[in-house]
Amino acid sequence: MFSLRQAKAVQAAVGENAELLDFAQRLIDDGHVEDLAALENLAGGAMQKGAEGPPDENPFGGAAAPAATAAARPTATAGGAELDFTAVAGLDDADLAKAMSGLLIWCGDNGVSDLHLSAGARPLIRRQRALTSLSEHILTAQESLRLNTILLADHQRQIYLERRDYDFALALDASHRYRVNLMFHREGAAGSYRMVADKLPRLDDLGLRNVDTVRKMLSYHNGLILVTGPVGAGKTTTLAALVAELNQSRQDHLITVEDPVEIVQEAVGCNITQRQVGEHTKSFGSALKGALREDPDIIVIGELRDLETIEMAISASETGHLVIATMHTSDSGTTLNRLLDVFPPAQQTQIRASVAESLRGIVCQRLLPGSDGNLVVACEILVSNPAVAALIREGKMQGLRNIIETGSRDGMCLMDSSIFQLYSDRRISAEVARQNILSKQLLAQIN
Repeated sequence: MFSLRQAKAVQAAVGENAELLDFAQRLIDDGHVEDLAALENLAGGAMQKGAEGPPDENPFGGAAAPAATAAARPTATAGGAELDFTAVAGLDDADLAKAMSGLLIWCGDNGVSDLHLSAGARPLIRRQRALTSLSEHILTAQESLRLNTILLADHQRQIYLERRDYDFALALDASHRYRVNLMFHREGAAGSYRMVADKLPRLDDLGLRNVDTVRKMLSYHNGLILVTGPVGAGKTTTLAALVAELNQSRQDHLITVEDPVEIVQEAVGCNITQRQVGEHTKSFGSALKGALREDPDIIVIGELRDLETIEMAISASETGHLVIATMHTSDSGTTLNRLLDVFPPAQQTQIRASVAESLRGIVCQRLLPGSDGNLVVACEILVSNPAVAALIREGKMQGLRNIIETGSRDGMCLMDSSIFQLYSDRRISAEVARQNILSKQLLAQIN
């Protein structure tokens, strides 16, 4: 996936004590990794292994998450009874399905963001970005396979066993929904379960700066809006909030293409069509080709992954559609470089002109541990204007920082200034601020 030389170069750039997700994001930003799904799977496995041993066992070379003490470990319950992972092999399918459902519901009700069940590792949960083990029991290959497939329908189990990896949305009831990734690794089967909000997020509740600026982006009837950030930055939540905002304020045909569909949007003002890659369409590219023949006003793309999808998204944004999409990038400059660099050199001039004309704005976000124990959002907002368009046409992305810094009247803000504001408001600690701010001038103001 990436070479040892590339890994060492990234480690030198981010520091030996960098968090694993920061290391993975730098691999993406520097263009060393193209298969983002595979990197997410590798990162998830690495974090599980990191929680079990010393940092030098972490394959990414970053600091491992500390394992919790038994006293701090939560008790998972299923139907009121403690879930005993050592008894998995002795449960019949009906009891195991009930226990697994109970575990997921418990996670959803107790502030857990992710559940990891992996062969060769202890069962783990992530809460406030920290990994905690649910049991000292190491799951065997057979136990992990049963736990991760017990809630699958027959056709889903067949897909998983044939493809060896599988992404899908799991709904236990109206208020307990999960985004699931199943895979196989060296030890056997593994599953990562991301909790999905049980109610539609509202734009005003996300904690973004300059919400009115984001609303202005949504007022356009054509163009391209990008929501970006590293893995686990809340992009899906923000995307759902944007769709909900459009659904309330407009009367349009809105098509989403997602992998998988995580948050169900019921039609209010808009006619909403939600399609899932794999279930309803073969790929993002095929879904977008079909979408352009389905009379859409707004097209929402879960992730811009490849040349075909990016090319069609840009084309759609130029032909009278508002296109909203996400990317795994950490700032505006990196986002535009990634968007443009996938095209061959012969197309660069044309594509830069197209993006300069169609771009409406970029919202980059990051989740940081707050002083109150919760997570807070830091964001960078780029609003397209003639100066931004000129830099895109000329390929001079390094000048974007100065434009954002001086564009506060247009609602722009830098990530550094957003983080410093959170520190000034005492919503994050000085340590967290220092770890995330690049500006030497701002760092000097942190006590």
